[in-house]
Amino acid sequence: MPVLIIIIVLLVIVAVLALAVKIVKQYEQGVLFRLGRVVGPREPGLRLIVPFIDVMHRVSLRIVTMPIQSQGIITRDNVSVDVSAVAYFRVVDPVKSVVAIENVHAAIDQIAQTTLRKVVGQHTLDETLSETDTINLDIREILDVTTVEWGVQVTLVELKDIQLPESMKRAMARQAEAEREKRAKIINAEGESMAAAALGDASDIMMDHPLALQLRNLQSLVEIGVDKNTTVVFPAPLMSTIGELGSFLAHETAAATPLAPPVSDVTPTAAATTPALRKATNGAVPPASAPVVTGSRAMAVKES
Repeated sequence: MPVLIIIIVLLVIVAVLALAVKIVKQYEQGVLFRLGRVVGPREPGLRLIVPFIDVMHRVSLRIVTMPIQSQGIITRDNVSVDVSAVAYFRVVDPVKSVVAIENVHAAIDQIAQTTLRKVVGQHTLDETLSETDTINLDIREILDVTTVEWGVQVTLVELKDIQLPESMKRAMARQAEAEREKRAKIINAEGESMAAAALGDASDIMMDHPLALQLRNLQSLVEIGVDKNTTVVFPAPLMSTIGELGSFLAHETAAATPLAPPVSDVTPTAAATTPALRKATNGAVPPASAPVVTGSRAMAVKES
């Protein structure tokens, strides 16, 4: 019987020690209640409490990642979108997080959803898509004001996904395509303007130096000849130059040829059959190669 009592006493002592010893982890902080009243926080390590009198709540101080489920929101320009986000928060005051609110995680989840709808609804669709940093900052500031009384600090809020209606996606695609075509036309026009200015400068230089145009034509012929083409197209200025050269050579050739005797006062041999010339030559017919003189010259021959 005494042995049984000893065993029972030992078991009671072990149970009391098990209830009295508490271990607080490094990333946690304990909040001690004694007879229902807050005694204060307890640092990490081995902590002893009075069983059945003291109660310790362990609170994690690590950053918590909480997804905010997708919310159907109507923007300021009456476009329906579905927006989801993610929030990061951590407990900075364990006593307030236990005493001021029953479930801090559920409370932050609900307040984050309502804040998300409120802030996004104050912006247009274009602002929602382009100014996400501003929206994230506005949501975080509103949550900080609300959760500071709960001993919680919201460190970051980010919009995760924005779902648009299919009709709006098609309209935005057409708008983006038109914008790209606009930019392409503007760039093309700027390029044409720059090319025209460069060509104008080049033409001024070629007017001051005429041989520059011929050199450019010859360079073009060299570039064409690289491809071993069977047809060579000559530029019009080069063709005119070749024509002028041909005319110059023809003129020089004609100038080098001796002039033929004038034929205005000379007639063929058959003219010698005239009666006056026959009488002057005593009826002799001049040879075929000899010229026949007519007119005043014939009268001079008769008088002699």
